[in-house]
Amino acid sequence: MRNRLTGGVMVVAAVLTFSSLANAQGGYRNTEYDKLNNGPGGPAPKRDFTGTWAGPIAAQNGDTPSFTPEGQKLFSMNKPEAKFHVAGTNDAFVRTCDPLGFPRNIIFEIRGISFANIPDRVIILNQYQRAWREVWTDGRQLPTNVGGTGKDAPDPRYYGYSVGKWVDDYTFVIDTTGLDDKTWLNGAGYPHSIEAHVQERYTRVDHNDLQLTVTVDDPKLYTKPFVLGRAGFKWLPDQQLAEQLCVPSEMVQYLNIIGDPGGNGVPPSK
Repeated sequence: MRNRLTGGVMVVAAVLTFSSLANAQGGYRNTEYDKLNNGPGGPAPKRDFTGTWAGPIAAQNGDTPSFTPEGQKLFSMNKPEAKFHVAGTNDAFVRTCDPLGFPRNIIFEIRGISFANIPDRVIILNQYQRAWREVWTDGRQLPTNVGGTGKDAPDPRYYGYSVGKWVDDYTFVIDTTGLDDKTWLNGAGYPHSIEAHVQERYTRVDHNDLQLTVTVDDPKLYTKPFVLGRAGFKWLPDQQLAEQLCVPSEMVQYLNIIGDPGGNGVPPSK
């Protein structure tokens, strides 16, 4: 019988180790994405991403942002794992498996992603944590009073409120706001406000290749919009994804046995 304690600890340790490697070396090279070599596969169908795609562990880094004074203050309070080690980080995802939130979940642990069309929306499903988002395509506007004091003001969400539209036959643009400001934009600890506006731009360049650029506009914390990351996805021939979860009980075991006792070691970025 499998030793559940050891197995769980090793799984969590592997996830954290690989995430450090991805940050330090530009991506861990043994994912489904790296194994695929399926070529362009012919022209892309028009206005259709339906199906399952394989991605890298993490997107390529985008621009180095310029903070406002408030943004710099918030950024200085965040302690990313790559700099402060597992024992010293205040990253709730690393410590307790809290949701990555958006847009962090679309630039990190993106080994698998699926799209499904419903008449008035597109559903985006992430392999990691089995998280899903609704992107409305019925022409509605984004809410402007998220987190407000009015009785009809919607609450912030880990994955925000999203609307999308096709700008041509192969490019789908998604705009999102209303993000819970407890989350980070990325593993480096970039903060964001509830009013942040995040735009995803997906372009299907051929049948088997999908390109993504993520841009953030948050005037409260950043002096100008910036590209958070870029990623490429490949069509997955068998259309199947494995279950991939961060399990809180296994994280606790990992922290108790390995993470916290080894907290005085050399940080992964060194």
